[in-house]
Amino acid sequence: MRALWELAAASFRRQLRYRVAIVATMVTNVVFGLVRASLLLAAVAGAGGMIAGYDALQASTYVWLGQCLVGVIPMWASSELAQRIKAGDIAVDLLRPVPPAGGWLAAELGRAASALLVRVAPMLALGAITTGLAIPGHAGDWLLGLLSVALAVTLAFQGWLLVNLAALWVLEVRGYLNLYMIVMNLLCGLFVPVSWFPDWLYAITLATPFPSMFQAPINVVLGTGSPWLALGVQLAWVAGLGLATQVVLRRGLTRMVVQGG
Repeated sequence: MRALWELAAASFRRQLRYRVAIVATMVTNVVFGLVRASLLLAAVAGAGGMIAGYDALQASTYVWLGQCLVGVIPMWASSELAQRIKAGDIAVDLLRPVPPAGGWLAAELGRAASALLVRVAPMLALGAITTGLAIPGHAGDWLLGLLSVALAVTLAFQGWLLVNLAALWVLEVRGYLNLYMIVMNLLCGLFVPVSWFPDWLYAITLATPFPSMFQAPINVVLGTGSPWLALGVQLAWVAGLGLATQVVLRRGLTRMVVQGG
């Protein structure tokens, strides 16, 4: 357990060293947030002031809470693990005194914690100044939201890990990664709340883990629905995908050993 904590702490410190990259990312997030807020507020106004339970202030809050999470939750395609598999560097991960998936997840949680630390206050302050926020004042809502964010990061990491592990069977995974990114970003609620989807798409979306990767933490903080239900669904998906990653990793590594890899 100590080794996992050290991996997370090292990843946390490493990410904070890239100060110029942090500033550049924040500027991009601000621009993206203003565009998203403008579009959602225009949609709410065009619908008569309410869409699927969201008024203008709630829609604005949804956008800026989402901007806090963009960069915290892994949303973009990354082939680092697939490249390690192809290069054979995964052998080093297998020699470490921690389970490979556990070590990778610890590093990812450390990275996410550093990103969350530098993003939340600026994004919420900007949202309050520009389009307004409806933020709950209860500390319990924020604590549950923080737990939900940790589960969302874990779940998103597991999804990317499964796609990267396809490199144990196929020569090129970039197509799979890009396809997964498109589907994930659409169905997780990055662009609009999933409750705004048509009924048929909304039903499909709820049968996937994607809303638990992004929409769920925002819902927990906003108080939309039962936070315990949202956390329970996240935990169920984390357990399910965690089991799937272990099975795929073991079978893939067994295949490599049998073939002399």
